[in-house]
Amino acid sequence: MSEQSKGDLSLVALTKSFATFTAVHPLDLTIPQGSFFALLGPSGCGKTTTLRMIAGLEEPTGGRIRIGETDITDTKAYQRNVNTVFQSYALFPHMTVVDNVMFGLRRRGDKDAKAKANEVLELVQLGQVANKKPTQLSGGMQQRVALARALVNRPDVLLLDEPLGALDLKLRRQMQIELKRIQQEVGLTFIHVTHDQEEAMTMADSIAVMNAGRMEQLGDPATLYEQPRSTFVANFLGQSNLLRARVNPGGTDDMVTVRAHDVDLEVSREHLPDGVGDVWLGVRPEKLRLGESGGPNHLRGIVRDVSFSGVATQYSVEMPWGQELIVIQQNDGSNRATLGEAVTVSWAAQHGFALDASQDAEAGAELVDDHG
Repeated sequence: MSEQSKGDLSLVALTKSFATFTAVHPLDLTIPQGSFFALLGPSGCGKTTTLRMIAGLEEPTGGRIRIGETDITDTKAYQRNVNTVFQSYALFPHMTVVDNVMFGLRRRGDKDAKAKANEVLELVQLGQVANKKPTQLSGGMQQRVALARALVNRPDVLLLDEPLGALDLKLRRQMQIELKRIQQEVGLTFIHVTHDQEEAMTMADSIAVMNAGRMEQLGDPATLYEQPRSTFVANFLGQSNLLRARVNPGGTDDMVTVRAHDVDLEVSREHLPDGVGDVWLGVRPEKLRLGESGGPNHLRGIVRDVSFSGVATQYSVEMPWGQELIVIQQNDGSNRATLGEAVTVSWAAQHGFALDASQDAEAGAELVDDHG
């Protein structure tokens, strides 16, 4: 593909409908050239369908796909300078690693195929196994061969479809760091589809959180985590404690008071949606502290569960109205509590966020362990 196809990947009102349902509602998204981008969401949210449309494996019902100035919507998959790495590596078992990697280049008659293949094998740290067969390699190594085979073509966009799903947890963590390093070295646009929140947050510069065929929120990992704009994002990206509250009139330029279960609490005005009277006041478990913090936000409760995990301890603290708040505290010598103990739970006003209470408080929570 020509040089002018280089540039940002743009999806313009991209949509996909099947006979009985709409998999992707009109989606507008610009993915900057050279970024590591994640499409994150539960099974059936439309992320894989979106990926397949970019790859040319699925025809859009409407909308356009562009790379830079070049419209590739009606281009056949093999004519697009886009490569995909799937969860199943699909390596040729009878060929050596280096032959697998150079397969596409050789078919196109590239005279430098072997040199390019060896170069990219060094990049993925597999130069030493170039002459082995895929079956002699571990799952993690096979995944890197599949990655090398895609990278050697220097695609404008590399699509990663749940690429680490078949690996065990420890190996997956190593590969997350490895993939990010490789992406930064080659400077190509990576689009990574995953249902794994930690994986997306570890690797991606930007994340589009998808739900039921729509984009819920787009942003960098820290913004999505600290300032979710919906209960779905608050629950799907990590855990959130959500307290039903009513916004009190007035407040200062910076702070607003909300009343939750007959207690006045403060939240930053910038974290409050405009024009909303009833809210969910959200606080992440690790932002809560056992004991008084000196600020206005504190609640009294009883410890109902204590779970020690090494670096941190998770407490479940029952409030007078029956709701249990999750508190995660680093094991750094700070306050500890025991089962049945009456405790104060406190947090800084700027660590809270508020969401429109017309949303379902449980949205997204039941989907977190879904590995579809």
